[in-house]
This record gives sequence, structure tokens and C-alpha cells, in this order.
Amino acid sequence: MMNILFVSLGCDKNLVDSEVMLGMLSKKGYGFTDDETEADIIVVNTCCFIGDAKEESINTILEMAEYKKEGRCKALVVTGCLAQRYKQEIIDEIPEVDAVLGTTTYDSIVEAIEQALGGEHWLKCEDIDRLVLTDAKRILTTGGHYAHLKIAEGCNKHCTYCIIPKLRGAYRSFPMERLVEEAKELAEQGVKELILVAQETTLYGVDLYGEKSLHKLLKELCKVKGIRWIRIQYCYPEEIYDELIQTIKEEPKVCHYLDLPIQHASDRILKRMGRRTSQQDLRDIVAKLREEIPDICLRTTLISGFPGETEEDHEELLDFVDEMEFDRLGVFAYSPEEDTPAASMPEQVADEVKEDRRDEIMELQQEISFEKADDMIGKSLWCMVEGKVADEYAYVARTYKDAPGIDGYIFIQTMEELMSGDFVKVKVTGAEEYDLIGEIDDEFTK
Repeated sequence: MMNILFVSLGCDKNLVDSEVMLGMLSKKGYGFTDDETEADIIVVNTCCFIGDAKEESINTILEMAEYKKEGRCKALVVTGCLAQRYKQEIIDEIPEVDAVLGTTTYDSIVEAIEQALGGEHWLKCEDIDRLVLTDAKRILTTGGHYAHLKIAEGCNKHCTYCIIPKLRGAYRSFPMERLVEEAKELAEQGVKELILVAQETTLYGVDLYGEKSLHKLLKELCKVKGIRWIRIQYCYPEEIYDELIQTIKEEPKVCHYLDLPIQHASDRILKRMGRRTSQQDLRDIVAKLREEIPDICLRTTLISGFPGETEEDHEELLDFVDEMEFDRLGVFAYSPEEDTPAASMPEQVADEVKEDRRDEIMELQQEISFEKADDMIGKSLWCMVEGKVADEYAYVARTYKDAPGIDGYIFIQTMEELMSGDFVKVKVTGAEEYDLIGEIDDEFTK
């Protein structure tokens, strides 16, 4: 049996593609390893959303190419966004790479590997508006108790800083019945939390059903036995609509958590970014969400140092962050990407200034986060257990406010024996920076 080393980089949407490929390869009898020296085949699923991601992808390919030169590796395959964008350059400049698959051809992974093992180079990057539909059962890499459900592919927004529409194509939704079937399969494997992802989840269904249908999808997913939490990521604020808010409010399985990538708060910069909101629009949607769902947890992302951003724009953003008090917030220093309008805009901001502004926003958000963590002391809430802390009578868990991998944790001090994926009622007893400390409440598990 041949062993495959799979390296998945970038976002959770890319991770879903990796899990689909793993499922296809497993069905064909391939084995898997996490040891580079034991791999007969290496697959690198790449990202190139920002400069750092592109650099990580290139460095990983080069590192894996060394095992092709020196080790037992017989085939090196590159997939994903970097492969889509620089397909010919990869083939021309890294001769150790045997096959390149784009963002809509990863379902050809078995054929690509077979061709590569036969000594043939393989390059397949088809129409980026193709929707990949396979019957392969994913192999989960997230531990088994939560999984991402990719509900759509591509994006129609064309923000001036973003390359994604050129790599992932136009917005296209996966059929609802397929998503519900996939959710059932995941639940049968022990998944208790579904995390809905797409370049933009809020527009789900517009292409298939002629209207926004995320609320309908949520209601169908809530019927799936075994699923306890459903979390929604990547909601563009201007696309949030009343039926969606009401569904989040009324369906007990849907977490009171929304990820709203707003990027900035200065109207001038928002316009230059090609965003479709104003600061007042953002204020209105945040106010509406908090009025309708008082305990909602709001996460957002921002870009510092966008071309043309002045000190006044930055101060306006700081004031907005201070006033809005988002529960979770991340900041990226602007990264100019080839073939995007923003990369050729005048008034590019110096790297040092971008980074200083990013750090200033994060320092402010840190204060907000610490205060919010302190406010949780004394409250009780259901948590999902992630695992045990080594050599301690304590477990790592997440509240509904915490998406895996990006938000914080709650550490439960208990002598009880818990398992990953258990839900327990926890009373918060302390707070340390971004994380909470708690103990089992009167009710034990549910």
C-alpha cells in the first residue's frame, strides 16, 4: 500500500476540499502518513489569499520537493489556490512537481496521482465556475466532533483587494438536499457541531432558488439528529436579512454567533475597497442584531493600512472599534495582491505604518476582550469539550462564542471524566486574557 502525506494550508474552505480528496484517495486504497520520510506521494493543498499565505505555500512546496529529490517520494502534487493562479510557473520552475490541480479540479486527484506515478506530468485547471460535486465521503481532520460544511463556492463581490473571484469563480451554491445529506453523514460519524462556510454564506441559494435561502437551509440542518450546534461564518453585513435573523433567534441549535467581515469603518476607505456598506450601515446592522439577539457574539476582521488610508481614517476606525465593542476581532495589515485594483492604487501605505496601525487596533481590542471575559464570570453556559489538559484535572472546551481554531477556550477544572465532543454545563469562575476558567455546574451533561 502506498502512503500519502497530505499538507493542507489556508482557510477552512480549503480544508473541506482536502478532506474530500482524502476520502477519494482512501476509497482507492491509499494509506496516509504524517511523516515526510515515509511518504510515497505528497500532496500540498495551497493558499495565496495574502502575501504571507503565498509565501507559506511556496516554501512548503519547495520543502516537500526536497523529499522528492532525496527520499522515497515518487510523486509530488500541488492543488488549491496557488496552483490555480500560478499553474504554469509551478510546472516550469519546480521540476519536482508532477501534477497541478486547480480549485475546481481537485476531484481528479486520483487520476493525477496515477498519471504522476506513471511518469507523466499532469496539469488540470479547468473553468473556475465549475462546481465540484462528488459522492466521496470526507475524511475528517478536525477531531471528529465538529466539521465544516461548505455551502457555496466562489464570490461575486470583487472587492478591490481580493483575488478570490479570479481563483474560485462566481458565486454558486451547493444544492440544499446534498448539504443536508452530507450533514447526516457527518452526524453519523459523531459530528455534533456544523460550521457553515463559504466565501460568503449570506447569499446562499440566490443562484439556485432565486432568493437568499440560508434561513431555509438552517431549518433543514436543525432537523438532523445528532447535531447540537450550527455556527455561521463569513456573513457579509449588507446581505444579512430579517428571516435569517429570526431563524438564528428561534432555532435552538443555531449558535448566537456571527462572523461579519467589515474590513473598515471609514466611508472613504470602504468605497476604495469596493465594499457595499457605509459606517452607518454597519452601525445599523450591529444594533439590529444586538436588539433581536441580546446574547449574540459578533466577530469581525479588519484591514489596516489600505492604500490611501490616512491617520484620520485610522483614528475613525479606532473610534468605531471602541464604540462597537466586538466580541472577537482580528486585523490584517494590507497585503497588495497581483491583478487586483488595490495593488496599483496610488498612496500605498508604508509597511511599518500598516503594522503599527494593526497593533494599535489589536491593543484596543485586547482591552475590550479582557473586559468582556471578566463580564462572563458567574454565568453558566453549555460548552463542548475539546480534550484533556495533560497531567491535570482539567479539560479544554469551547462556548458558543468560540469557533475552533480562531477564538478562545474555557478551561474546566473537574475530577469528572469527560470525552471530546461532550456537552457540559459550566459556570465561569475566572478569566485570563482571552480564555475563561470554569467548573461543572449543577447539571452535568446533556
